[in-house]
Amino acid sequence: MQIVHFGHSCVLLDTGSARLLFDPGVFSAGFEGVRDLDAILITHQHFDHLDEARLPALVEANPTAALIVDSGSIEVTTKLGLAAEQVRPGDNLTLAGAEVAVVGGEHAVIHADIPVPPNAGYVVGGGAFYHPGDALFVPEQKIDVLGLPSAAPWLKTGEAVDFLRAVAPRVAVPIHQELLSDIGKKLTYDNWFRGLAPEGTEVRVLTPREPTEV
Repeated sequence: MQIVHFGHSCVLLDTGSARLLFDPGVFSAGFEGVRDLDAILITHQHFDHLDEARLPALVEANPTAALIVDSGSIEVTTKLGLAAEQVRPGDNLTLAGAEVAVVGGEHAVIHADIPVPPNAGYVVGGGAFYHPGDALFVPEQKIDVLGLPSAAPWLKTGEAVDFLRAVAPRVAVPIHQELLSDIGKKLTYDNWFRGLAPEGTEVRVLTPREPTEV
C-alpha cells in the first residue's frame, strides 16, 4: 500500500487495486495534478477538506472517479454542479475492488456556539487505512495505518495522544498539521506522538508529495 500526503488532510492512497484521494482542501498542494483516480472522498464540508475552487477541475480531470461525500458536503457539490454519492455512517462501499466502511458521524466540537457538521470517517480494506476526518471516532476495525490529526481548533494534544493509543495502529501518519509551525510540528511529532505512542506503533512523518510504502 502506498500513500502520498499533499499536506493537511489530503492523502492519496493506492491499495494496489484502487487509487483513492481523501479531502482535497485549500491548505493542500499538488493534488490538482493527480490522475487515474478511482474515487475522491470528502469527510466533511469545511474548506480545509473541500476546496470549492479546485474540486471541479479535479473531478473533470478524473472522469471515471466516484465522488463520495458526507451528508453536509452534498450541498456544496450540488451547488458546484458535481454528481456525488452521499454516504452515512454504517454504509459500505466497494471502490475499484477496495472495501470502504463509513464510520463516525459528527465533526468534533470546536465551540458550543459553532454548529457541528456531519463528518464521515473512512476505513479502507477492513482496517488497512483509516482517515477519520475531523473527529476522534475509534472504529471497531483493527487499524493498520492511521491518519492522525495533529493540530486543529477542536483538538488538544492530549486528545490526539489518547486517540492514537485507543486506535493503536501499526503506523500513524500525522495529518491535519498545517496550523503548526515547524517548531510546533517537531514538538508534536517527537515529544508527544512518538514519546507517548503505544507500544508497537510507529509515528511516520511523510515527506509532502512523495510516494511512501506503508
